[in-house]
Amino acid sequence: MWKHHRPESDGLQISGLSRGLKRLVVAMCASALLTACSEELSANRPYILTTATVGGAYYPIGVAMATISKSQLQPAHNVSLSAISSAGSLENVKLLRDNEAQFAIIQGVFAAWAWNGEGPIRNPQTEMRSVSAMWFNVEHFVLLTNLVKDGTLSDFGQLRGERVVLGARNSGAEQTGRYILEQLGIDYESAMTFGYMGYEAAAGAMQDGNVVGINVPAGAPASAITQAFAQMGNRITLLSFSQEELDTLNSRYPLWDWYDFAPGTYPNQTETLRSIASPNVLVVRDDIPDEHVYLITKMIWENLGTMQDIHAATKDMKFEAALKGLAAPLHPGALRYYRERGLEIPDHLLLAEQPDQPQDQ
Repeated sequence: MWKHHRPESDGLQISGLSRGLKRLVVAMCASALLTACSEELSANRPYILTTATVGGAYYPIGVAMATISKSQLQPAHNVSLSAISSAGSLENVKLLRDNEAQFAIIQGVFAAWAWNGEGPIRNPQTEMRSVSAMWFNVEHFVLLTNLVKDGTLSDFGQLRGERVVLGARNSGAEQTGRYILEQLGIDYESAMTFGYMGYEAAAGAMQDGNVVGINVPAGAPASAITQAFAQMGNRITLLSFSQEELDTLNSRYPLWDWYDFAPGTYPNQTETLRSIASPNVLVVRDDIPDEHVYLITKMIWENLGTMQDIHAATKDMKFEAALKGLAAPLHPGALRYYRERGLEIPDHLLLAEQPDQPQDQ
């Protein structure tokens, strides 16, 4: 706090002010230099894109996006991404909130929970903005074939005292697995016991006979499910959903739809299998510059072919479905790109200051 000293004479007062001004100018210059250096370092630092564990599609696709950004955006615009692994959607919401990550891939239902402050996320995440829907997050509920009765998720409801894995503790897989079972009225808490592990470890535990069922929500083909089918063949079954189960699941959040696995998607698979899927979404903090988000949004859609060569899950991505399953309003940078491409913007994705049609000047 500044303190006021009464001057002894006019001469001392003028001299004191002069020295004070000099000190103030020096301090301001030093501060400006430090700020400039900080801003330069920040500008050179890649944005953190948080993904999930390495056994699913999030991490390899995130790495692909980061690699493309470094080759296409870094040289000309000094903008890039750096992908990190995480426990998944729930942790990603926290990392985004705490600014430990600036971009995140999360499941569509987590985007709805985060924006509304529902489910496992108590408070609305008002700093979150949408960038794009990505590939489908496919539900892979797998059960030992000798425990299968009708081949739908209701078979999980028949388990008594068996050990299953819904995902790593507090992961997106665990939270969505619990949500699906709860919505379908399956009393999983008292009927089963749980192991908590990532996708590949869960597949390994099933092969070793330590668990009878696993849940792997991931883009298809998921490497953990590929591993399980390669080793166990027809000893395991990928469960489907009934129409009633799908309708019940969509009664709160209309996100899921049918997803068909073509023959050969997984080893030893000779016929089409059916499950359900919901979109994964890319979200960003609201304080990231519009131009940077615009460039990254454009990069994703103009390099879709490259990403599809890297991971087959991105073959599900279609530009006309870029806004499907988004819950938070669009970041202005992403909104600019979609308007340039002529995509119709739903009202719920617009902030109050972002009318769908620009006003006449």
